Amino acid sequence: MNKEIFINEERPHESSVKHVNGQAYYTDDIPEPPGTLYGAIGWSKRAHAIIKKINLKEVEKSEGVVSVITSADIPGRNDVGPVYDGDPIFPKKAEYFGQPLFAVVATSTELARKAVLKAKISYKSLKPINNIQEALKKKSFVLKENKIKKGEPLKKISESSYKLKGNFTTGSQEHFALEGHVAFTIPGEDNDYKVYSSTQHPSETQQILAKMLNQKSNTITVEVRRIGGGFGGKETQSFIFAAICTLLSKKTKRPVKLRIDRDDEIIITGKRHDFFSKYEVGFDELGVIQGLNVKVASKCGISPDLSGAINQRALLHLDNAYYIENILAENYLCKTNTASNTAFRGFGGNQGMMIIENIIDNIARSLKKDPAEIRRRNFYQNYKKNITHYGMKIEDNVINEIFNKLIKKSNYKKRYSRIKKFNLKNKYKKKGIAITPVKFGISFTTIHLNQAGALVHIYTDGSVHLNHGGIEMGQGTHTKIAQLVSKSFGIPYEKVQISSTNTSKVPNTSASAASSTTDLNGAAALDAVKKIKLNLEKFIKNKYKILSKKNVVYKNEKILIGKYIFKFNDIIQEAYLNRISLSSNGFYSTPKINFNKQKFYGRPFLYFCYGAAVTEVTLDTLTGENIIDKVDILHDAGNTINPALELGQIEGGFIQGQGWLTMEEVNWKANGQITTFSPSTYKIPAVSDMPKKFNVEIYKEGKNKEEVVNKAKTTGEPPLMLAMSVFFAIKDAIASISNYKKIPKLDAPATAEKILLSIKEMQKN
Repeated sequence: MNKEIFINEERPHESSVKHVNGQAYYTDDIPEPPGTLYGAIGWSKRAHAIIKKINLKEVEKSEGVVSVITSADIPGRNDVGPVYDGDPIFPKKAEYFGQPLFAVVATSTELARKAVLKAKISYKSLKPINNIQEALKKKSFVLKENKIKKGEPLKKISESSYKLKGNFTTGSQEHFALEGHVAFTIPGEDNDYKVYSSTQHPSETQQILAKMLNQKSNTITVEVRRIGGGFGGKETQSFIFAAICTLLSKKTKRPVKLRIDRDDEIIITGKRHDFFSKYEVGFDELGVIQGLNVKVASKCGISPDLSGAINQRALLHLDNAYYIENILAENYLCKTNTASNTAFRGFGGNQGMMIIENIIDNIARSLKKDPAEIRRRNFYQNYKKNITHYGMKIEDNVINEIFNKLIKKSNYKKRYSRIKKFNLKNKYKKKGIAITPVKFGISFTTIHLNQAGALVHIYTDGSVHLNHGGIEMGQGTHTKIAQLVSKSFGIPYEKVQISSTNTSKVPNTSASAASSTTDLNGAAALDAVKKIKLNLEKFIKNKYKILSKKNVVYKNEKILIGKYIFKFNDIIQEAYLNRISLSSNGFYSTPKINFNKQKFYGRPFLYFCYGAAVTEVTLDTLTGENIIDKVDILHDAGNTINPALELGQIEGGFIQGQGWLTMEEVNWKANGQITTFSPSTYKIPAVSDMPKKFNVEIYKEGKNKEEVVNKAKTTGEPPLMLAMSVFFAIKDAIASISNYKKIPKLDAPATAEKILLSIKEMQKN
């Protein structure tokens, strides 16, 4: 990796203009060859049932229908589970409401969707397990429980002067990406298939399809130009749509597109994991935690999917920014008759962080102290109290500096006092304020996923073509990596062209996830650049007999070696005429990380991202509605590649986190049927929900201590957790109703209904 490259340049997203004018190509926009057919899925109307009979005669007779497929049409593996089996393409037994049972292909999408409704399916209904409590009672789990212990937590709790017990729930969340799930398969010769898919993981899509078809991976090419948002929902949940689409193409020997209706998509796919926790904590008179015992359970759905890694990350983030010397944490992965829950921005880390933040907040309220002060007293320090509960030494801690700077910058202390006075004077309107920290680990906790590849060409006119394994899903990865490559070659950004991510160009890639896309793929691209530059430099020195040992500088479309100056384009042309390679692949694997999953010990992360947010809210105690008056954010993005893109990620992450914690509620009936499956029943943040004042600042002193591209830090997942401040500001406003004498019981999401119930409890004598 080139250590000399440092960029801090605001540049528009490479597709920004096309996003605005509608010219950006997504999977559904790809021109369709003549004869293209269109698919639709028939899914289970029972949450748990034996399928007695599927009668598809009327479906087959329906207008425009060309073919119908069932499990009998699958030549290989009937499962799209990424790590474990458990997610059949078409099951023999219905295990959740919305589970695909068969598929239809017709001459139009409308006709295909009409046709699936004519299926006659007879079921023998079984009692579903709908929630965590039922699963715990029946010992229904998808994987073995996890356990982590440090110190003597039970002993320390019993010896503590102060103790608290309680429980806490965080809810699910629908991904609701702007672009829904869609796949498009074009058959080729020799059973080859070209698959376009809205996915975060083309390589695993390729592997899943090959196993399903009982073919070699080299017969499947998966290509993605861009996707319209993923948030983790297209890491594994896209597989089944690509699989069904490809099966339909195989059966008909024609191109097939499968575009899922929004309502169907919400019904069929998994979401963020619900979490339930019970805790006992011991602390001293200053609010410093002495011991913590916590039991955590998550709602996984019918299969493991990625639940193992998600729950693991939840345990790894139970500390957030706090040093906990004595801790016992047990984790249960509950099997329920719901769609397999999956990756979602934060990947379990945010659920773990909310558990400890709620505990810290309750400690402060039990001591009648400002929660900000209790948070600060429990922070990790730089030279002591810097070892996590899983044995990793924190070497890059800046949370104290960020937290203190934001308290001053936001005028937190004066506002805290002013709000208390306001609440004494107002009966029906109450204000609340909270500051919460973020410490979030960066790397895949599944070690082998921390790798990436890239392919770089220089053409004879000096222009550069770049391909890498990352997926552009709006976050600006392509833009930032192109900036890195242009800077390294010393050429204008406009001379670097990035093409669609393609499994035939860069194989065996990892998912664009874990906030690692630019770190991994940017480093791989620079590795390829380095190899080409070595070729060029060797050629120049040999041809021009240059003995200088000075560093070679690439700048302003020139190559500088000591007193010698060469035009970039001229040298490229010369190199070509002299048969010098101007193309190379690059590779990168994350250093230093090691983690024993069995012992729950080691270094799972390369580095941490830090940030803090102050939120002030006004609460209507008669309706439970709230308004976010002001948000102040200070976030560490290291030495940013493109500050404009990072600010966008911070703002967007915060709003998405706000939605998860305050309004986005997923509900099921007792029979296992999801009821919040459309924009009319599932509320996501709108413009009117934005903070009235929204101040976002990047921590200017930030610089990554690790050898990552540009010494930058990611802004993919961490900003979502800044929204914890919204939840605890609401909780602070509720606490004022009892003049801060009681601890409010409030679970997430803090909907108006839950807020009103909490208010009623506070009003009781």
